[in-house]
Amino acid sequence: MADAALHFATLTDLAALIRRKAVSPVAVTQAMLDRIAVVDRGLHSYVTVLPERALQQARAAEDEIARGIYRGPLHGVPIAVKDLCWTRGIRTTGGTPVLRDYVPEHDATVVARLEAAGAVLLGKLGLTECAMFGYPPPFDEPVNPWTGAHYAGGSSSGSGVATAGGLCFAALGTDTGGSIRLPSALCGTVGIKPTYGRVSRYGVLPLAESLDHVGPMTRSVADAAVVLGVIAGHDPADSTSWRLPVPDYTAELRGGLRGVRIGVDAAGCTDMVHPETTAAVLAAVDRLRELGASISQVQLPPLDEALAAWWTITLAEMVVAHAAHFPARAAEYGVAARGLLEEGARTSGVDYARAHATRLALCGHMQALFVDIDLLACPSWQAPAPPLALIPADQPLARDLALPSVRLTAPYDLTGQPTISVPCGFSSEGLPLGVQLVGRPFEEGLLCRAAYAYEQASDWHYRHPAL
Repeated sequence: MADAALHFATLTDLAALIRRKAVSPVAVTQAMLDRIAVVDRGLHSYVTVLPERALQQARAAEDEIARGIYRGPLHGVPIAVKDLCWTRGIRTTGGTPVLRDYVPEHDATVVARLEAAGAVLLGKLGLTECAMFGYPPPFDEPVNPWTGAHYAGGSSSGSGVATAGGLCFAALGTDTGGSIRLPSALCGTVGIKPTYGRVSRYGVLPLAESLDHVGPMTRSVADAAVVLGVIAGHDPADSTSWRLPVPDYTAELRGGLRGVRIGVDAAGCTDMVHPETTAAVLAAVDRLRELGASISQVQLPPLDEALAAWWTITLAEMVVAHAAHFPARAAEYGVAARGLLEEGARTSGVDYARAHATRLALCGHMQALFVDIDLLACPSWQAPAPPLALIPADQPLARDLALPSVRLTAPYDLTGQPTISVPCGFSSEGLPLGVQLVGRPFEEGLLCRAAYAYEQASDWHYRHPAL
């Protein structure tokens, strides 16, 4: 690695260097492992690093490419995955002490697809316990690489930190209420929550099976499109995955915004939103207009009932997901996760039925809203990253505290719509801000196209933390 900044290169740029043999996959992988060993001491993004496996995969990729066998833009590229994804023979902890020694016998489908594309797996990335909340011992909380003293978002915190910090060239996250978009916004990266059923969940430890999504977290929109194209598609092992062809997302990037209708809910950009976030998001909307999109004002339905329904469904399904360990091993969970499981266990069938009816009503509202618009623009989160001191590592999580933090993201987990978070500026403290675009089901290509057009007209994705 002659260029010391190559660790901040985009995946697509690195792929071009690897393909023309200007950069060695083995050398890049070794340099990334060396960087992790030094930089991640303070960031805590990795739970498990896999030096021997990664170098073996890098050597295999380098040998194939030398022989003229090129699998595509992930071939020889070092990536990492959230520690919810099964990895055969490698522990998969889910961020909980209950699973600290769990070693799966199979790979998750998304891991298998990444490796079939030639990716090099550097390791497994940290997350909040059970992909919900808290970092109980022995797990360290990943910290925001822009300051080292601010929240990195959750639950895919390690994925956001490692991607932003130049410790991998792409990562996988999961999203049940905002867990891809929140760390992407707070760490200054791109994150896609695909349509529910677009990406297989087989082999990904569940939080709430009817709400869980798996998606890419990267340093550019083009990178996210590449990774999504590899992991998307029907999987016989996941009956909830859709039997639809996977478009060429990268081919759709340069279609432009002429004729694209984008809706903006003014209240959604201002109510309970930090003024600096509001200003950055509205400036992004203005830029989208300048690029050819038509902008119209829309009104979202009231979301209080929908958020309460999300809470009920999530906690009830969390109990189902952890039936093998809870309540039998309740004492081994952290304070936050144990409290959430206990609350979920008190949910009645009537409570769940009411929440499900509210969810269906929200889906109907959104379907009607998207008759007149193609995309919805709103903040990815309501404020710059708060100081770590304001978010203790593991304490009881009350509904009234949790719901405001997901009110801009969880509705689209309930509806299953695809969303993307893209950097749109920085706060006065130098912390990243994100704008979120929401689309119709299975229109990830349009999401990527719009986000790419905005990204190319800005320079936010060229800025990196000084580590």
